[in-house]
Amino acid sequence: MARILTYEERDTWIHRLSGVTKLIFFLLWMLASMLSYDTRVLLTMVLGSLVIYKMSKIEWRQIGTVLKFILFFLVINLLAIFAFSPYEGVNIYGSRTDIVHLFGNYWLTKEQLFYEFNVLIKYVTIVPAVFTFIITTNPSEFAASLNRIGISYNVGYSVAIALRYIPDVQDDFLKIKHAQEARGIEMSGKASLLSRIKNTASIIFPLIFTSMDRIDVVGNAMELRGFGKHKKRTWYAGKTLKKADYIVITVSVIITVAALIITFHDGNRFYNPFA
Repeated sequence: MARILTYEERDTWIHRLSGVTKLIFFLLWMLASMLSYDTRVLLTMVLGSLVIYKMSKIEWRQIGTVLKFILFFLVINLLAIFAFSPYEGVNIYGSRTDIVHLFGNYWLTKEQLFYEFNVLIKYVTIVPAVFTFIITTNPSEFAASLNRIGISYNVGYSVAIALRYIPDVQDDFLKIKHAQEARGIEMSGKASLLSRIKNTASIIFPLIFTSMDRIDVVGNAMELRGFGKHKKRTWYAGKTLKKADYIVITVSVIITVAALIITFHDGNRFYNPFA
């Protein structure tokens, strides 16, 4: 069974970085992409995300299934934005350029399309960074790195377990899905879109209960081994920050500061081509 979103050891400069370095980069990248609505900044970050993703040598099989779900919910999100706020772009950019009348009070405007385009590329900026962080970071090394910079090893170990069990949750999802299909519940492309959404939703509760059982087992095992008894612990896996780590952290800070300066230089985080 193919496993997705799980760490795989590869010989790339991204894999060799400390987990803390990648976490700092990821958080700064998220901060810049979430605060900015400057299309020029976001498109530059999209290009950077794709370059980093390519350099990490992540295979399609590791992200293909998850990416399809993300794209599906992204389309739903964009449609929902238009359904509930069809003139949000008009309010933001202070002008209105109608393209076509759809129905009722719904007009398709250039401003709304441009606004939703910016929302789209914000997601496209973040998603490759998320995949790169998860797939190139060894959970055990990441926990050790967090502890090394002063974070409690209880917190670090909790994060490591969460990363480690992502592929196991995926395995449970596929097992439940196959069991449902064996009972005659259609989840393939043969069924309608609404039927697939409804049938896929029926997997959620069994998946939650299975995950809760796993949490109970892991918690009992750690308690029996005295986890958390001492204030400190030793680590089998751990990396010290090296020259490459300091360079990446410095460049990440510079990129974030530059992105925010460009975004807010005129006091407005929205780039307005209609002005």
